[in-house]
Order: sequence, then structure tokens, then C-alpha cells
Amino acid sequence: MEPRSILGGVIVATALPYKEDASAPAGLAVDYDRFAEHCDWLVSNGCDGVGPNGSLGEYSSLTDAERRRVIQVAVEAVGDRGIVVAGVHGPGSHQAKYWAELAAEDGAKGVLSLPPTMYRASRSQVVDHYAAISEVGLPIMAYNNPIDTKVDLVPDLVAELAQIENVVAIKEFSGDVRRAFEIAELCDIDIIAGADDVVFELLLDGAVGWFAGFPNAFPAESVEIYTLVRSGRIDEARELYKALVAIFRWDSRVEFVQAIKLSMEMVGRYGGPSRPPRGPLTPEHEAGVRADMQRAIDYLASRTPALV
Repeated sequence: MEPRSILGGVIVATALPYKEDASAPAGLAVDYDRFAEHCDWLVSNGCDGVGPNGSLGEYSSLTDAERRRVIQVAVEAVGDRGIVVAGVHGPGSHQAKYWAELAAEDGAKGVLSLPPTMYRASRSQVVDHYAAISEVGLPIMAYNNPIDTKVDLVPDLVAELAQIENVVAIKEFSGDVRRAFEIAELCDIDIIAGADDVVFELLLDGAVGWFAGFPNAFPAESVEIYTLVRSGRIDEARELYKALVAIFRWDSRVEFVQAIKLSMEMVGRYGGPSRPPRGPLTPEHEAGVRADMQRAIDYLASRTPALV
């Protein structure tokens, strides 16, 4: 298997636990102790690192103090056993750069950044956004999520971003698996699978990493899928992926945060509630998550893991 790139491997977009506290925003305080334990559990189960303050980490619902403390706790919990790739998403480059500066100061090894949020930025504005973040000096994983940002980092734009000194990877969440080859034809940048339900296809097409949601519930099994594909053991990886892809599809749905937290509960972890605007799953959605998750749990209980 080829060596992993600096931001490659299985990096978990960490869910964030809350505990009830009437004095906290929306009556929910960040449970830093549970979060530290969760980060430790993920790397202890073979994940290469954690990615706090992403969409799954509900960064936009955090206070500035909470957002910084989340990174500090992740760095402390992971230590030298893995890397922390901090989400630095912001409406403007000055805000994203500020969060990158704090991430560097607090020990993160890389940053993940969307294009400007809450604004349909032009091509030149997108380039300027990443150029400003690059001034901090940390490796940057650009994040293409045209569903949320309304800005699509199409392959030729990714090629332009790859010319910026510290932009070393692209997290691809468009769902279009054809892009992996086109990006590779245009530039030298690490392609990172950004949606759990296309990870198998993107890994086959050359992705060197998986910035993932459902490893919050299935860390060891997710590492197994990644390692099997990267080792060329495709049939074994396909069988495992087929059994999990139904629940993985929830990673690409609006309710992904709540779905992943419920999935964590179903494997004996703490998921807990989310802050607004996210509310509880509807009964229909909860039933769907539970059914898909139970099929995955039953399959995993019946199998002997591959030796990887």
C-alpha cells in the first residue's frame, strides 16, 4: 500500500456532544470531557486523526470561545497518535484566516475550509479566500460542498487552487465520482473522499483519504474499508461497503448530524442532542436511520473481520 499523504487516511469529522445546561446557548453546553474521550476512542480504533469544527461538529452553532476550545481539547486528546485537521470555515477570508491562526497556535496539523460561506463567491474571490488562509502556513484541505455553499469547486478551479502554496488536498463532496480522474488530469493535489456513500468509488479512482462522518459510529470498520481498498483487496472491501452503504447514505442528507448521533447511540456511544437550527429527527427519519443502522449492526455481528 502506498504511503498516506499528510492529510490522507481516515480523518473523522467529529460529532460534538452536548449536555443540558440552562445557562448555555439553547440550553446545551459542550461536553468537553465526552468529546475528549470520543477523540481518544476514534484514534484508538485506528483512525488517522480527527476533524473538529466541521458541519458535523456544528461549528456554526458554537460561540467563539467554544469553537477554539474544541480544537484545543481534540489536540490534547489525540496527542502524537494522529492529526487534528481543524475546520476554519467562515464567511470572509479574514475570519477563516483568524480561525486558521488559532488552530496553528493550538497545535492542529492542518485545516479544512469551505469557500466563503453565506455568500455565492466568484471564482477570483474563492482563490483569494484560500490564498489568505495559506498565509498561516498550515496544510489546507479545500472543501467542495456545492449543496451548502452554492459554490462549486469544479476541477479546473481546483487546479487553480492547487497552485496556492499550502493547498494540498480537496475534500470532494459533490457526489460526482467522475471528478476524481478529471482533477488528477489537471493538477497534483490529494483527493479526499468527502461523502461516505461514495467513498468506495472515490478510493478506487485514486482518493488517498476519507474525511468521514460514520466512522463516529464505525471507526474500526471504516479503517478496514479504507485499508482493504488501498491494499488492492477490492472484493473484500466491496462486501463490507455494501453492508454499510445504506446507513452511509445518511451522511449526504440534510439530517446527517442527527442521523450520525443516533447511530452512535445505537452502538453504545453517546450521541445526544444538537443545537438549533437542528432539531430531533422526525419519526419517519428516525425509523429509517434505525432500520438502516440495525441492518449494518447485524451484518457486522455476523462476520469475521478481515486481517488488515
